[in-house]
Amino acid sequence: MMKMMRKGCLLLLVLWSAQVLAEGKKPLLMEGKRALYQRVLTVPDARLHDQPGDEQGMVATPFSAFYVYERKTLQGEEWLLVGMDRHGGLAGWLAAKDSISWNQGLTVVFKDPAGRDRVLMLRDKAALAALVKNAGGEEYRRLYAQAVQGRLPADAPVVAIQPAGHIDIRKDFYLVPILDYEDTWLGTEQARMLKIASVPLSAQENRTAAQDGLQKEYTAGLVFVIDASLSMDEYIQRTRDAVMKIYDRLGDAGQLGRVNFGLVAFRDNAGAAPGLDFTARTFVTLAQGRDPGVFLEKVDQLAAARVSSRDFREDAYAGLRQAIEGMGWQGHDARYVVLITDAGAREGDDPLSTTGLGTAELRQLAQDNGIALFVLHLKTPAEMADHEAAETQYRALSDFPGIGSLYYGVPTGNVEEFGAVLDSLAGQISAQVAQGLEAQPQEPEAENNPRLSELQSKVEKLGYALRMQYLQQTKGQPPRVFNAWMLDRDFRQPQRRSVDVRVLLTRDQLSDLHDILRQVLRTAEDGLLSPQNFLNELKSLAATISRNPEELGHTTATTAGEGNSLVDMGFIGDYIEGLPYAGEVVSLSLEDWQNWPAGRQIEFLRSLEEKITYYQALHDNTDLWISLDNGPVSGDSVYPLSLDMLP
Repeated sequence: MMKMMRKGCLLLLVLWSAQVLAEGKKPLLMEGKRALYQRVLTVPDARLHDQPGDEQGMVATPFSAFYVYERKTLQGEEWLLVGMDRHGGLAGWLAAKDSISWNQGLTVVFKDPAGRDRVLMLRDKAALAALVKNAGGEEYRRLYAQAVQGRLPADAPVVAIQPAGHIDIRKDFYLVPILDYEDTWLGTEQARMLKIASVPLSAQENRTAAQDGLQKEYTAGLVFVIDASLSMDEYIQRTRDAVMKIYDRLGDAGQLGRVNFGLVAFRDNAGAAPGLDFTARTFVTLAQGRDPGVFLEKVDQLAAARVSSRDFREDAYAGLRQAIEGMGWQGHDARYVVLITDAGAREGDDPLSTTGLGTAELRQLAQDNGIALFVLHLKTPAEMADHEAAETQYRALSDFPGIGSLYYGVPTGNVEEFGAVLDSLAGQISAQVAQGLEAQPQEPEAENNPRLSELQSKVEKLGYALRMQYLQQTKGQPPRVFNAWMLDRDFRQPQRRSVDVRVLLTRDQLSDLHDILRQVLRTAEDGLLSPQNFLNELKSLAATISRNPEELGHTTATTAGEGNSLVDMGFIGDYIEGLPYAGEVVSLSLEDWQNWPAGRQIEFLRSLEEKITYYQALHDNTDLWISLDNGPVSGDSVYPLSLDMLP
């Protein structure tokens, strides 16, 4: 017993000593910086050790981001003392070879290679610069052909090529950190050469699960979001008829359950017009929509409102958000939402908007969830004054990457034409699913209606692209770990970007971002910040997010409750210097801000407010967050946020 007590006391003493040593300890600064700390990412199979050189160790979660507190060389091998935070919380010693320096938090996401060249990754910057200089030359064509055929010689400047299939980062998470960059020109287009490191998640169980998924039937979910305001009864009835026709076809072909239907109805802000009864309501979920009888029963409970809303706009985005977030999309490989309305939607800055989401933010939320948005816009005579503005809004909302806008305007709201378009759309999607994964894209038969023919052609391309993504999602992974240089634009089509740039945020960091922006906006609206201080605060915040999300909530003057910004304190230079991408806030000059009229300044603030609402929606959608330790979604779960969605 005494021995056990002595051992216990010794253990407590060791732990207490480690805590004392950690207190006051700070991570190492990046060279030449005053506020940016050295950080590294762990590669797969990396281990944390109690002491440098230990043979045993605890396996670290791949992609874990650590701060570097100390560097030590032992028998020619470099070791790093690392911690999970900046406050002395040490995790152990990590062999430097099992880590990648990552001081920015930026990563690239490969675009779908369909219709474009796959990205070449070159051994060094000089080799990439030479290709860029002669972008249309024979050397690029030769190297690209060799890479595609897998016949690159050992001394080739190309070390890897983007996998042939599209790897959907939402389903098969991977990380390609940006380590360095250099601006260049590809023809007349400004481009960037990026030094990247590849750190794929190579767990065998993930690949096996994905392969098992290919054994099940390819399925689709199709949700109608329909305007249920005054005078919409005949369109509701026609939508019901269109779905029942598809059920009959699927039943005859033995395909029931492979295309499931859902229905959400919306009106306007019920708080402003209580007689509307509801703002948005789900009548049929996708699970319920497997059964034609249940769908029919539920839809028969829906009728148009009997009272008018406040004006000619409706809260369509409330219905769309409900369809995106509350429908139960799991298990549906292709995902479609069809908005049916005769009115424009309330933008996020509209006082009667219940979502606070603008068009760009809602489109991004749909894309985050892998959903294609269609809009059937009923141009009824009663809403003629709103037609042009609503069309512009809905064309932007329904823009799908690589396909174009999935918008169709129905002149005069003609019920017969509306029905024909709806029958075509639902029937085409169902036929694509029923034909299976091997079906090749076909040009639709010519129609007397050229606009319908154009939409059908887009639906065909969209369906094929979604099927190919499904088939290809397990085809290959980037090599385990390597450093290389790549271009962010397509060599043969310079106007097209080959990758998206994202910043990897944890759920807690996104929450901090939301709270900080909300505080800044509230302060600005209260008139407590001068224009100059307000702009500097936003610059500090945007730069902090881009370069070091861990700094959120700790270093800006706003969150410190002080009157000065990071610019005044001399820290902002660290965060802006070296950024390969700058958002609107960072690039905005003080002169521009001061020259803007009050209306333009308010518009700028409202756009930030819409982003805040998007952050909240993203935070609350737990299906999108990635837990790197395969545990439940927590504050440490991550999401690759598009730079376009930063303030």
